[in-house]
Amino acid sequence: MEKTNDKGPNDLEEQIDMLTKQKEYMQKKCREAGAAILDLEFKVQTLVKDLDRVSEERDNIKTMMKSDDDVR
Repeated sequence: MEKTNDKGPNDLEEQIDMLTKQKEYMQKKCREAGAAILDLEFKVQTLVKDLDRVSEERDNIKTMMKSDDDVR
């Protein structure tokens, strides 16, 4: 038995159309992912700065508490 190809030129056009839509969808999702990554990187930088600030304040408080203990 021979295998026949029942697909015609319209099927090829449909496949091209489907692949084009898939490509556009993937591009959109990649852009969304890129924007989300940039947002997360900004948040990480902000959190690192906040952590540094809070750590410095903690160190200052510890130093002040030691100084109070020395005075007593």
